[in-house]
Amino acid sequence: MNTGTSDDSRQTILVVDDTPENIDVLSGILRPDYRVKAALNGERALRIAGGEPQPDIVLLDIMMPGMDGYEVCRRLKANPATARIPVIFITAKSQVEDEQRGFELGAVDYITKPVSPPIVRARVRTQLALYDQNRELERIVRERTEELRQTRLEIIHRLGRAAEYKDNETGLHVIRMSHYSRLIAEATGADEEWVELLYNAAPMHDIGKIGIPDDVLLKKAKLNDEEWELMRRHPDYGAEIIGEHHSAIMRMAREIALSHHERWDGSGYPNGLAGEDIPLSGRIVAIADVFDALTTARPYKPAWSVEDTLRHIDDSAGSHFDPSLVPLLHEVMPELLDIKERYEESQPKPDLDLQR
Repeated sequence: MNTGTSDDSRQTILVVDDTPENIDVLSGILRPDYRVKAALNGERALRIAGGEPQPDIVLLDIMMPGMDGYEVCRRLKANPATARIPVIFITAKSQVEDEQRGFELGAVDYITKPVSPPIVRARVRTQLALYDQNRELERIVRERTEELRQTRLEIIHRLGRAAEYKDNETGLHVIRMSHYSRLIAEATGADEEWVELLYNAAPMHDIGKIGIPDDVLLKKAKLNDEEWELMRRHPDYGAEIIGEHHSAIMRMAREIALSHHERWDGSGYPNGLAGEDIPLSGRIVAIADVFDALTTARPYKPAWSVEDTLRHIDDSAGSHFDPSLVPLLHEVMPELLDIKERYEESQPKPDLDLQR
């Protein structure tokens, strides 16, 4: 029955057969209810299936010269862009082993020639309904997965900001230094997924400060040796708070919490790591963290100029910082300054020693 809908809104069927008469028969059966595209060979079928808009289903002859239907099906299923498109074989090959091979290659149904119009319409309608249902379920799963991912990231960011508030930061510090870290990481040429992990894990870098007593964390005077020893424990506390997880972002957050106070020359803490024994994530965050701390005004100090900060970081390349990363900070400076201006502090709150 003709649905009366426009061609653009109807589902699309790709009919593949090397015999034009067979295409005409199938088109006559299906065209009242669907948009029909046709291909006389396998190469053309693959091009149509990989284009836009994609067909919603493929009716595929098996016995074709050159690339047969089995090979077309195999290639469709091997390509992630077309793998989900349902394939129905329509062929004169009716042996059980022929059907079995078709199903093993990923076909969803098998119709033998000569075709019966009611059977073709019923089988196509059923498979399209299943395909629509599967796509809707996949959409729902993607939405739920994205909601969970966003919720997890929000919790991570909020915990990071909680640590900064305990340290009398405004919370903008973790936003700025996370963006700075991302820019430096991108400049290293690291893959996009790793950069995204670093960006989202960086806010947790100082979560261990939650475990430092307030009389030490908030002390405005210089820390004595015992107090400094307590302060140096916050990376370990951060690792304990984050814990061991299979989650890639939590593993990255733990790595950063543990390593962002290590120094290139081995004089950092908590483990005295040196050089490339320090994880790259920690080496990047160390630069981003110090740049933001120095260029931000605090009650106990004015903001350093960008020029003075860069000079200090340059002078510390090879001692505090990875000397291969420091030049990248200069490379990304225009974008970094845009971030700095966008998330500028408004009213700084009481703070503590820069080196903490």
